[in-house]
Amino acid sequence: MEALQILGWIYLGVILGSMGGVFGLTLLQGNKSQDDRQTIVDLRLQRQLLKDEIFRLSKRGKPVPRKRRSWTKKPVKR
Repeated sequence: MEALQILGWIYLGVILGSMGGVFGLTLLQGNKSQDDRQTIVDLRLQRQLLKDEIFRLSKRGKPVPRKRRSWTKKPVKR
């Protein structure tokens, strides 16, 4: 009978310890997941800003050529 009582206490301790461990891990993972979500938002914003800058820089294209000067013959003085 005494062995059954000891096994009961061990079983109760394992159950309570498991529940406490799950609860503790949930608290720790909750903070980490919040930080991860904030990092994802920051990286998405940074990616969008870089895309806009690349688009702005590539939009310039080739420079427009200069207009040709009109070379007319000047009248010869005699």
